[in-house]
Amino acid sequence: MTLTQEQQDFVDAVADFCRREVTDDVARPHDDGLYRKMADLGWLGVTTPEEYGGAGLGVRELLLLLETSAYGKAPTGGYATSVITAAAFEKFGTPDQKRTVLGDFVAGDVLSISMSEPGAGSDVGGLTCRAEKTGDGWVVNGQKTWCSNAHIAKHILLVARTSTEGGKHAGLTMFLVPADAPGLEIHGIETMGGREVNDLYFTDCHLPEDAVVGTEGDAWPQLMAGLNVERMILAGLMLGTARRIFDDTVSYVTEREQFGRPIGSFQALKHRVADLATDLEATRLLVHDAAARMDAAPGELFPREASMAKLKATELAKTMALEGMQMMGGYGYATEYGMEAMLRSTVVSTVYGGTSEIQRDIIGRSYGL
Repeated sequence: MTLTQEQQDFVDAVADFCRREVTDDVARPHDDGLYRKMADLGWLGVTTPEEYGGAGLGVRELLLLLETSAYGKAPTGGYATSVITAAAFEKFGTPDQKRTVLGDFVAGDVLSISMSEPGAGSDVGGLTCRAEKTGDGWVVNGQKTWCSNAHIAKHILLVARTSTEGGKHAGLTMFLVPADAPGLEIHGIETMGGREVNDLYFTDCHLPEDAVVGTEGDAWPQLMAGLNVERMILAGLMLGTARRIFDDTVSYVTEREQFGRPIGSFQALKHRVADLATDLEATRLLVHDAAARMDAAPGELFPREASMAKLKATELAKTMALEGMQMMGGYGYATEYGMEAMLRSTVVSTVYGGTSEIQRDIIGRSYGL
């Protein structure tokens, strides 16, 4: 895998920033101060068009930012949902929406996207949260759930049902919702990883007529146009996390001695490390190759490649954390060493953004199965 000199300089700058600015060995989910420092450096809008304050670069550069910052344990948990949401506005937003939302994004405000409901997770076509037309706009009623970062977001991209006619994927519409909109209540959900996701309750939440993002009733094809980039974003984050887990594990088994020698010298651990290293290198090549293909043909979707990247990187990160914990023994379970935090952050990665089972189904369908 080769990088241009500009790409390597970018990686070096992000890595140096993380070494200087990330002070907690176990990073908090999101640190607003550090996040805005990254915004001041122009990094958050790496793929955002220059006219909205971004750098206008490609998926590969975005991947490098995600991978390197995740490796550096940067507490920027709001970035993944922000860049996913920003991409939707970049493609389908009105000029005013783009100026507002993309401008806030590159300046360091967090964005969130809300699709899932208590009765509709992987089955997006089962959404029931309703948005009905009124004389001066829309009124929204219903519940959303598992909405990442809504509690720290400035804007939320809501997917709601505006019609029951046609197939189940018809009649869905995207809306721009201020996170402090009257009629919207945000309640955190306690999870293994802390309070990172939320329930959203809409009760006669009024939105202006121009809150529609894209075309009314066409949210499904609009969402499909962005899902592959979303999967690449998650793949990049988990690739960087897997690399960090691997290096931390190797450092531990090299220094930790039992029976008079480093535990990494025992064949049982040495072979484990060898297998993980091989899998990590193969995964990195897979993920970066998918990004390079997307940059070479920006009009194509690459569903197979994106699903492969997301599937492989997230499953590897989870496996890497479990193996790291096992090789560290009791210390892997202790909060002092941080491996248990890595497990908490990776174990959910095979669920969000499309479960591993959904990714396998997409890959299988791409072969006509």
